[in-house]
Amino acid sequence: MSEAKIHPSAVIEEGAVIGPGCEIGPFCHIGPEVHLGANNVLKSHVILTGDTEIGPGNTFFSFGVIGEIPQDKKFQGEKTRLEIGARNRFREHVTVNAGTEGGGGVTRIGDDGLFMAGCHVAHDVQIGNHVILVNNCAVAGHCVIEDEVIVGGLSGVHQFVRIGRGAIIGAVTMVTNDVIPYGLVQAPRGVLDGLNLVGLKRRGVARKDITALRAAFQMLAQGEGAFQDRARRLGEETESAYVREIVDFVLSETDRHFLTPG
Repeated sequence: MSEAKIHPSAVIEEGAVIGPGCEIGPFCHIGPEVHLGANNVLKSHVILTGDTEIGPGNTFFSFGVIGEIPQDKKFQGEKTRLEIGARNRFREHVTVNAGTEGGGGVTRIGDDGLFMAGCHVAHDVQIGNHVILVNNCAVAGHCVIEDEVIVGGLSGVHQFVRIGRGAIIGAVTMVTNDVIPYGLVQAPRGVLDGLNLVGLKRRGVARKDITALRAAFQMLAQGEGAFQDRARRLGEETESAYVREIVDFVLSETDRHFLTPG
């Protein structure tokens, strides 16, 4: 802690671990079970609490509450935790809750995410790397959000929903079922309306893979049989790793139905 820069008005409870190079701004409060890695920045009025492990290089803006107990009536004070990776940015008024015993006990956030002002991450959520949650969106308990997902502003994600890698959710959208990797979801009651082609191009995905993904989407939309049956046939035919990712996602275990192409 001697290598950190801590404002005199900040409250650091006994037992907290503050890594070297951290900057703790005015009126911040860090609880006794918080482990804060190197070079984290807390702007001001930030609360870090609970059994919370935070990697290096994150920035927490004012009035965020990170690691507080879940908003779940079944929670009875059991020992649960929150794990956050590296280089994330948590803007003003962001809230992230610890896990619950019934959901595995751990909420996890990966690396290099951007959590814009006012967004909420509930208990037992698993978030990957390079995820963007836009202003005032809310992710309910037990959700899985894979790498490189963008969730638009004022959107909501229903509990237990999975959103596959590279998908994008439009603004003011309610997502009630699983979203395939690279899917594009929009409309007030979320509709799978295509592929995130802009995101794929920005990531430099090869043209042949984008073509394969577009063909796969058409087969999932218009093929015969149930959605999972179409995915199985697709898996037997494809040579694209990107399409295989969609197939594996659809055929894996889930607690929700899927948003399917119209």
